[in-house]
Amino acid sequence: MNDGGVGPGMGAFTVFFILAIVLWLLMRNMNARLRRMDYAHKQEDAQAARAAQTHSAGGDPAAQAKPPTGGQAETADKANDAAT
Repeated sequence: MNDGGVGPGMGAFTVFFILAIVLWLLMRNMNARLRRMDYAHKQEDAQAARAAQTHSAGGDPAAQAKPPTGGQAETADKANDAAT
């Protein structure tokens, strides 16, 4: 039964469909961000555990760390050696 063409029609369906797609994209983006945040949190925990283990073993974490290679200080030393 048609009551003069009054009803939600194609416009309402289109708006609802677009809102559904936007909601899906927002949920997808949120899940990706939460996964990245969880991964970063796990990395920080693992790094803290390694630091605690190194510290509890009696070693100095600064002494065990490798010196940086190819830094500006090393480059400057090489330049000074070449100049003399």
